[in-house]
Amino acid sequence: MKETPYSAELSNKIEFLKSKKKSCQLGRVSFSSKYLLAPMSGITNAPFRLLMQELGSGGAITELISSHGINYQGKKTLDMLALDEDELNTGIQLFGENEKALSEAAEFAEKFKPDFIDINMGCPVRKVCKKGAGSSLMAEPKKLGPLFKSIKSKINLPLTIKIRTGIDEKHRNADQVIKIAASEGIEFVSLHGRTKDQMYSGRADWDYIEKIAIDSPLPIIGNGDLNSKEIIREREGITKTSALMIGRAVLKNPFLFLEALDSENQITFTTSDYLEVINRLDNLIRNFTDNEKVHLIQMKKHIAWFITGLPSSAKFRETIYKLQTYNEIYKNTQNFFQQSSVTH
Repeated sequence: MKETPYSAELSNKIEFLKSKKKSCQLGRVSFSSKYLLAPMSGITNAPFRLLMQELGSGGAITELISSHGINYQGKKTLDMLALDEDELNTGIQLFGENEKALSEAAEFAEKFKPDFIDINMGCPVRKVCKKGAGSSLMAEPKKLGPLFKSIKSKINLPLTIKIRTGIDEKHRNADQVIKIAASEGIEFVSLHGRTKDQMYSGRADWDYIEKIAIDSPLPIIGNGDLNSKEIIREREGITKTSALMIGRAVLKNPFLFLEALDSENQITFTTSDYLEVINRLDNLIRNFTDNEKVHLIQMKKHIAWFITGLPSSAKFRETIYKLQTYNEIYKNTQNFFQQSSVTH
């Protein structure tokens, strides 16, 4: 049995709650829980994915990776393809607008042994969409059949897609895209409940997601505004989707996957637990990169998210961004958390 990276007290909490996980099978892809980590640019790298798996996530998808960057063999892009040997149920997500480029990139990405290849059709960011990639792919559904067919001809792994409800409120065509995907052998669809034009504003339309899930020929993973344990539990109780995908909320609360499993509120996570997680993430990032600058930037970024909303967090955030060593960062963070008496 692999030695736990956490104290006996925290390990017992984690294992108790992980024992409540319910696995799910979506096409040829299996997940150890119905709560999955959403792909997030600049965030869901191997260290963070592995941390979230240790803390209850049933699976994950990499941050979006450029098909052109892969085909040009750019070092930074290729580094993003790396999966930790301890990761399970992880997909590599690619983006691009070109059928040939995406197909060749998928073929290359398969060598890194993910569990599936995911095509990003949901990113609304201008630099991705302006060339026709991301959620802009939904604007021309007639091109999707040949695109999916071409990619599948190059890989043996399951192929999946992540989409939005549509381009804008007048052109919500997720149902059409899903039917095309089903006809070309896509395994499942992750559906974010906003349009491309909404970006991240407003609310995710869960009524629409649920309607799609009822009629869909493919398993649907619902995504959007699942930002508290109460909301996640409530949604799971009524959803017609096959799984739920949780994103930005775990940046503030790394225990959210576990808390969502704790329907009877039996476990409380404390200041000491947060500090253990911070040290664990530090170790994972050090194992992933020997670039000290990258390591410190990553740690400062994650700690800044962890403290969001706590008293004096803005002032403390300014402090840690000025520090030059991890020991200084950790000592200051320890003092801050102890003064804040963080619990969840």
